[in-house]
Amino acid sequence: MGRILGDLRERAGLRVNAAAKLLERSPTTMWRVEQGKVSSRAVEVKAMCDLYGASATLTEALVGLAHETKAKGWWHAYGDVLPEGFDLYIGLEEAATRLDWYEPELIPGLLQTDEYARTIITEDNPDEDAGEIEQRVQLRIKRQTLLTRVTQPPTLNVVLNEAVVRRSIGGNNVMAGQLRHLAKVGDLPTVTIKVVPFAAGLHRGVMAGQFQILRFPLTGNGSETEPPTVYSDGYTGDLYLDKPKEVERYDHAFHDIWAKAMSEEASQRLILEMAGHYEKG
Repeated sequence: MGRILGDLRERAGLRVNAAAKLLERSPTTMWRVEQGKVSSRAVEVKAMCDLYGASATLTEALVGLAHETKAKGWWHAYGDVLPEGFDLYIGLEEAATRLDWYEPELIPGLLQTDEYARTIITEDNPDEDAGEIEQRVQLRIKRQTLLTRVTQPPTLNVVLNEAVVRRSIGGNNVMAGQLRHLAKVGDLPTVTIKVVPFAAGLHRGVMAGQFQILRFPLTGNGSETEPPTVYSDGYTGDLYLDKPKEVERYDHAFHDIWAKAMSEEASQRLILEMAGHYEKG
C-alpha cells in the first residue's frame, strides 16, 4: 500500500513535504506510511488517493488494503521482544514465495535449533532476563513453521560460508544437534542448502556480506505482485532495497556464490561430517 501511494504521489508531481502540508500530516508520518512502517486509516488513504488523482478502482483497492493493515500477524504476540522494525521483515518473509539467502557467519534464523538460537540471543542481549531471552528464542522458532506450512511453503535456497559449519557455537552438543537439524531441513522438497568452501577463494559474497532476496507471488498474467526485495540484517539497523538495479546487483552476487558452492550432496556430506566431529568431542 505504501509503495503504491508513493508512486501515485510522485506521478502527481508532489514532494513529500508538499503532500504532507495539503493532507495536514507530518512529512515523517508520510514517509513512514510510504515505507510500510506504519498503517494508515482508510479515510486517510482515500484522502491521499483523491489528492493524487487515483482512479476509483485503485482507490477502492487501497482503501481495502488499509483495512487489511489493521489485522495483526501471529508475531505481534511477541511485540515486547521484537527488535524495532523487525515486524516488517517477518511480514515480508511470510508473504514471500522464494528466498535466496547467503550467510557468511551463522546458521540462518529459519534453520536454527532452539539451543543454537538461545546461545546467540543470550550473547547479543546480555542485559535481558531469562524470560525475555526465552521469548526471543520462541519467536525465532515460531518463524520456522513457514517452511512446513500446508499452503504453499516458500522455496528456500541457502548458501553458507564454510566457516558457518566449522565455527563452534554453544559447544559440541549444541553444534552437533544444529548440524543434524540442518541436514534434516535440507531434505525438505522446497529447501536447498549449499556450502561455499574456503577453496572457492574470492567470490561476491565476500564483498556483499549477509543478505536475502525475497520474491513474491505472481499475478494471473505473470507480473510481480510486489518487487523483489533485498534484506540485510545489520548490527545497528536493517537494510531494505527494492530498486531494480540494486536487486539485480545482489541477484548476480547470489548466482556467483551459488555457482562456486559445493553441490547439494557434497554440502550435505560436509554438514554430516562436521556433526559427527562434534559428537566425538
